[in-house]
Amino acid sequence: MQLITFELDRDFVELNQLLKLTGLCDSGGAGKQLVASGVVRVDGTVELRKTCKIHAGQRVTIDDIGIEVVAPD
Repeated sequence: MQLITFELDRDFVELNQLLKLTGLCDSGGAGKQLVASGVVRVDGTVELRKTCKIHAGQRVTIDDIGIEVVAPD
C-alpha cells in the first residue's frame, strides 16, 4: 500500500478537500464524486459524506492508497 502523510495545520479538513490537497483528484468537485462513488474509507469504514471532517489521527484509504492525517510536530 502506498502511504501519504498529510500534516494538518488546522482543527480539521473536509474529506473532499483532503483528496484534492493530497493530489488524488484535481478539484474539490472531483473529490466529492470520488466519495459519492463509495470507494473512500475513513478508519476502515466506507464514508459517503463528502464534507466529512477529518481530524489528526485518522486514516483515509482509497483502493491501495492510504492517507495518514497527522498533527504538526
